[in-house]
Order: sequence, then structure tokens, then C-alpha cells
Amino acid sequence: ESTCKGKPMDLVFIIDSSRSVRPNDYEKMKEFLYSMLTFLDIGPDVTRVGLVQYGSTVNNEFSLKTYNKKADIEKAIREMIHLATGTMTGLALQYTMNVAFTEEEGARPLELNVPRVAMIVTDGRPQDTVDEIAARTRNSGIVIFAVGVGRVDINTLKAMGSRPYEDHVFLVANFSQIEKLPTLFQSKLCDADICSVVDHGCAHICVSSAESYVCKCRTGYTLNPDQKTCSSQDLCAVENHGCEHLCVNVPGSYICQCREGYKLNEDRKTCSRIDFCASGDHGCEHYCVNTEDSYVCQCHQGFTLNPDGRTCSRTDFCALGDHGCEHFCVDTEDSYVCQCRQGFTLNPDGRTCSRLDYCALEIHGCEHECVNTEDSYFCRCYSGFVLNPDKKTCRKTGYCALSNHGCEHDCVNTEESFVCTCYTGFILNPDGKTCTKLGYCALSNHGCEHNCVNTEESFVCTCRSGFILNPDGKTC
Repeated sequence: ESTCKGKPMDLVFIIDSSRSVRPNDYEKMKEFLYSMLTFLDIGPDVTRVGLVQYGSTVNNEFSLKTYNKKADIEKAIREMIHLATGTMTGLALQYTMNVAFTEEEGARPLELNVPRVAMIVTDGRPQDTVDEIAARTRNSGIVIFAVGVGRVDINTLKAMGSRPYEDHVFLVANFSQIEKLPTLFQSKLCDADICSVVDHGCAHICVSSAESYVCKCRTGYTLNPDQKTCSSQDLCAVENHGCEHLCVNVPGSYICQCREGYKLNEDRKTCSRIDFCASGDHGCEHYCVNTEDSYVCQCHQGFTLNPDGRTCSRTDFCALGDHGCEHFCVDTEDSYVCQCRQGFTLNPDGRTCSRLDYCALEIHGCEHECVNTEDSYFCRCYSGFVLNPDKKTCRKTGYCALSNHGCEHDCVNTEESFVCTCYTGFILNPDGKTCTKLGYCALSNHGCEHNCVNTEESFVCTCRSGFILNPDGKTC
């Protein structure tokens, strides 16, 4: 009994009839085909069978529409004649795709999703290229089973067979072993899910039915009119997505997104306010300040924000008018400082000024005395010295020439200073400056022989009784 009963399929055998296939092996290949027919349910509405054999040329022994009975197919195989020529495998594949599987030759329309299966049996290396034409054949929706006998290059078989190779590529040592393959193919063609046998072309899911298969789409997609591909549904419009801010469709599903200024929480639904300034790409030269939905840039004190809203330009702090400097305001890099006029120093409050004691500075250079003035200072020398032209050093001078020596009568210069002296008839008082009048007769040089008598301004000589003063006014 046929295990493929009721299963629709368009099956074309491609038989290598080259001279390398010996007559005895050619007959064994026919036996392989007889065995394959035993489990197929032959008929116009179930399995249709076609056969092509090739050598240097391609012979279409019978097409998919030729026979509806298994006995007629077996008779055609028995009468098939060995070509015994070259091995143009690529040419045979091209003929199969372009001719054997056309609706004119009996293949059912593609939209009916009836599996199209080609089974090629070969024992040699092709004399033409097969890679490209085999790929085009598979891409047209034809599943290729490649059977190699003897010393066939396995890579050639893989170039022809469909993927996965373990289900579609077979290599046996000789034609005697090929007789064992029908049982294997029976399970692959009859027992297997149609979706696993055919190149169904479904973008998402292939679902087998009793006679064919249909394509379906995953959740969130709808099947397109071509009945193969799928388009994403607008899940945000049809589902209670639960997104706090925005719902965005993605292939087969949706994601929640947040408005600018917010970030998605771990529940992937709700949103929290974002710190724009923490992102690092705000571009603010000085400060970044978050706002409700974005951020603004601000500048350090002493700078103003430029029209670009990001960079800052230096501000004239002193022009602001609130600097509080008593004398001068001077702009600095980030702010301002107060300075004082010459002759003043800045107080610890950094704003007010106090008069400067220039002489307290070690730079005045005065040799004797330093005297502060309104805006500066000058040097002065001790008594007995005068200032040199350098206005700093002093040199010694006559002290008596100074108006302040204080001597009442005479001033006499000494080595390092001066002394006061008194006129004749006077003596110097203990203060060393003033003089007191003395009696002239007290002086040892008055010259009177007898008596000396003081007068207002001098003295006169007199004689003792019995003597008269000589004309010299001294002797008697």
C-alpha cells in the first residue's frame, strides 16, 4: 500500500545516462526508479512524475502531465535507451527548471503550494558548471535531492542539493547500494511534514495540511497578499500597551519610549525625569542647568552667555557699578579687585584704602631720617649734616652755621659738633648756651697796680691813699 497516499507532489527524476554508466549499472538505475514508484500515489491530483535523462544532451523521456497511471510510467522506464555520451549535469538542471517544471509540462501553479521535487542520480564529474544553475533552480522553489554513485565529488553533490545537506545529499559506493535508498526516500517524501521537504518560501511559519501547506505569520504580523511574506501590525493601535509616554512599533512587537527629558524605567513602561546635564553632551562652556524638558547653559560670574546659548564672554565687572571700591576697580579673569591711589594701601576688607606710611617701608633708603608727605616721602639729615644731591645720604657740615645752635654769644665748631662761648666779661652758664656778665676786675689782666673798680661795661684803676694815678691809667 502506498504510504504517500493522498499527498500531492510534482516529482522529476534526472538520470545520468553518460558513457561512464555501464549497461548493467544502467539497469540497476531503472530498478531504483521502479522501487521509488511503489510508494508514490500516482495521479493528476496527487503525485505527478516526470523523467529526464542526460548525457551530452538532455532527453525528456516523459513530462509531469504525460502519465496518470503507475503502470504506464514503469513501461516508459523499461523502454528507456541508454545515451552513453558525455556528462552535462548543469545543462540537465537548467532544462529541468526552464522546461520540466513549467505549467505547460504539467507542473501545478506555484500559488497552490504543491511541492516541486527534483531527484538527480549521477556517477561522474560534470563536464559543465553546476553551482550557479543549481542555486537558481533551488531559488525557483524546487527542492533538489542529489544522489552520487561511486567516485563522485561530494562537493559537486553539495553544490546541487538543497540544505540541510544531511537530508538532501547522498553518496553510495556502487549501483548495487542504490537499491537501498528508496526506503530512505519513502520516509523523507511521504512521512515527512511537507514544510520540511519543500522550499516553502514562508517568511515566518510554514503549516502543513493534508494536501499542501500554508504560510502564517508570528504574533504582531499579518500575511501579505503574496501569501508568503509578513508585515508588522500596528500593535500600539490595537493593544493596551501601557506606555506612559510613547508607544513605538517594532517588527512583531512594540516598545515604550519617553519624551525628551525623560528616561525609561526598569519596568519598560513608565518614565522618569532625566538629568540632561549629566549626559555630557550639553556643550555648555561653564554651567549646565536642568529645566523642565531640557537644559540651559549659564556662565561664571563675570561672564555673559553668547547668542549660541553655550559659550561665554568675559563681562566688565567694574562697569556693573556695585564693586564698592573706594579708589579704583580693576577687572580680573573671573571677577575684579580694588586698588588704591599712590600713597594708600588696601585695607583687609579689600575695598577701602588707608594712607600709606612710606617711611615704614624698607625701600625709602634715607640715611638719617625719613619724613612722610601727602603722596610720598623725603629724606632729612641730622643736625650738623646736609642732604647730598642723591636725596638719600648726608654729609657733615659746620654746626655753627645752623640757625639752631642756640649759643647766646659765640658758636665754636668742634670735630663732631660745636660749643658756645661768651664775650669778655661774661661766663658760660651751665646750660652750655647762655652767658652771665662778670666784674672785669676779676679778670687777671686788668693791669691795675693798686685797685681795680668795675664799671658798667669795663673797669678803672685807682690808687691807695697817698698815691695818684699815672697817665697810663694803671700805675700809681
